[in-house]
Amino acid sequence: MFYVCPACESGNKLDLTFDIKEYVCKTCSYLIDVENNKHQKHIKVPTENVVLDIGQKGIIDNTEYTVTGIIIRKYGTSIFWREYYLKDTKGEGAFLSESDGHWVLLHNIDKMDVKRKSWNSLILEYGAVSFRKYETTECHIHAAAGFFEERLDFGISTYKEYVNGIYMVSEEKSKTSVQYFSGKHISKYKVKKAFGISNLPNYSGIGIVQPFYVNVKHTINIMAVSALLISLIQLYVVGTRTNKSVFEQEINFADVRNKEMVSKSFDLSGGSAPLKVEVYSNVDNSWANVGLGLVNEKTNEIVFASKDIEEYHGYEDGENWSEGRRDESFNFCGVAPGKYHFIISAEKQETPKVMPPSYYATQDGSLTLSRDNNGTINVTNNNTMETTAFGDSKMIKEDTTSSLGQFVHQTLGKADIDSLLNTNLAAGATTPELTENKSVKIKAEWLPVSFRNFVFILLFIIAFVVAVWFGRKSFERSKWFNSSNSPYTYS
Repeated sequence: MFYVCPACESGNKLDLTFDIKEYVCKTCSYLIDVENNKHQKHIKVPTENVVLDIGQKGIIDNTEYTVTGIIIRKYGTSIFWREYYLKDTKGEGAFLSESDGHWVLLHNIDKMDVKRKSWNSLILEYGAVSFRKYETTECHIHAAAGFFEERLDFGISTYKEYVNGIYMVSEEKSKTSVQYFSGKHISKYKVKKAFGISNLPNYSGIGIVQPFYVNVKHTINIMAVSALLISLIQLYVVGTRTNKSVFEQEINFADVRNKEMVSKSFDLSGGSAPLKVEVYSNVDNSWANVGLGLVNEKTNEIVFASKDIEEYHGYEDGENWSEGRRDESFNFCGVAPGKYHFIISAEKQETPKVMPPSYYATQDGSLTLSRDNNGTINVTNNNTMETTAFGDSKMIKEDTTSSLGQFVHQTLGKADIDSLLNTNLAAGATTPELTENKSVKIKAEWLPVSFRNFVFILLFIIAFVVAVWFGRKSFERSKWFNSSNSPYTYS
């Protein structure tokens, strides 16, 4: 297709062939009547956010289109949108409409396929689908370029837009004709890829057929299937696993004094789960400590844990008191299946030395000795009432300098003080019986897979679906906010 402009005699070429009635000279911008080969009026050049050129080719949905015309329509004093006329290689037409960065791909449809009760009807039907009127807009052509099959009408045209989700039906009424178009949202990235455009107009607001950010139906289906699969997996894991005792042994403190013990191996099979360890030791006003290293025999990875066992009791201020306990427990969390063993260390508080209380006095009563349960010996010179406490009899024998020490040596001579005290026990005195703590018992139990993560995931799925649903509702309310025919109410 080649035309010579009658106004400036420049050539206007397009790599397509179809019947046209008018074109705008690319050089002088005059509107040319093809039939009469006359220039009619000077046309403004499209410049406002125009990103496509006449003759530019692009592929949309496997169909190659060529841009044949560009029209900028104006509403009011400052609102513009762009319409790009397209032709495929078979001569079939289409339109790309862009407003505020939102794109719609439209095709002509037969007005007989459009059904409605009246011209001002709120609902329109096309293809067994109902569309709700969004807005009625009066506009005119502000600028144009390219080749056109119909004569351009520069008068006021009335646009009625009917919307259903990402689809729309557009009605264009001018003085001479009424045309209908079926449109669908097309992403700016698809347009960018189709025509190889580096920059496109930025989004502003929400387009009247802009889709929600996610496909709600597909999202709900995916989440439902995911929840079902997770539930089935959880059911299988729980159904095939019960509490399983994997290790139990009594360890003598003497066997692990200043060294570690390696336990026998044990196997864990199934899903990852906590390994509960229970420890018991016969502590009595004392403490014990158990250290465990859980060793994965395949990876040699070691996880360490330590636990104190304490139990104390007594009588104070007329009341019995106690604190602590002889058994404790802790968990190794998220233990994976495999073969394991323990590295065991343990220690305890040493049992204190306890002696029976005893008493000794010389025949003349000048010297008395008394020993308490801790072995402390109190020595008293009854003549001077001087008293000194000694840790044991050895300390008394070694004291040759103090007056009390010299008095003891003079009075007792070389007599064995311990023998004197042991043969003169306090009336009714006996050596307190102490429970000796010799060992610690260790038991390990592999627990079932926790429901915590399962419940958390299900709650997350439910919350996500609810958020998507409410997000979609909020999105639709925002989309219809500027419509005078919104199905929503706004406070």
